[in-house]
Amino acid sequence: MKKRGQGPLTEQLRYSNRANRKTTVDEPVQTWLNLPRGNKTELPSRFHHEDVRASENMLEFFINKFTEPGQVVFDPFAGFGTTLIVAEELGRIGYGIEYSQSKADYIHGLLAHPERLIHGDSRNLREYEIPPIDLCLTSPPYTNESDTEDPFVDYRQKGFDYPSYLQELGRIFSQVTQKMKPSGHLVIESSNLKKKGQVTTLAWDIAREVSRIFHFEGETVICWDKYGYGYNHSYCLIFSKVEEL
Repeated sequence: MKKRGQGPLTEQLRYSNRANRKTTVDEPVQTWLNLPRGNKTELPSRFHHEDVRASENMLEFFINKFTEPGQVVFDPFAGFGTTLIVAEELGRIGYGIEYSQSKADYIHGLLAHPERLIHGDSRNLREYEIPPIDLCLTSPPYTNESDTEDPFVDYRQKGFDYPSYLQELGRIFSQVTQKMKPSGHLVIESSNLKKKGQVTTLAWDIAREVSRIFHFEGETVICWDKYGYGYNHSYCLIFSKVEEL
């Protein structure tokens, strides 16, 4: 697999984050980025209607920012494996979990180390053999406040609700922190959602729920050339592991 190098975009993204800049107290800091949306890999036609993959340029930045070659990047909602693919290209050790058998089979055919993609349920994360995590980088399955399909079983079952969704996310990320190194970070890409004149504050609700488990460091707003859900931007919510007393 071809390895990636750090391009001009990486430096632009580094500059946008306060931790990578020498600033004065009164200096305004850019907290948003303009990025083109897209991926190098063309999905098979059977998956086109499900193509909500995270863009590789965004994943590349956060992997470079929070890890070094040889460290572990984990995605509990692997989807079509984009996080794992980019991690491998950057010389990291990519692990992930995907509920859908068809998606898992597809990902296995793309990875240099297919055994690191687990076909399973992220709600049972503690049962799987995953090495200590340096970075958890993911985008959870989205749901509107009025939806009744269960996102954690690939939207195949009804009878679910929004508070239960947030509670399940909390349980999942509680398990992530148990498998994470003390210096580890969590980055979640999410968006608020507009549907039929109603807004679900999904990104903000996820930030609130996960902040019960991780230390919330802040967010970067990603402005896309195209996106969806009634918006042209998403949020990358950045967390660090809480120190144990």
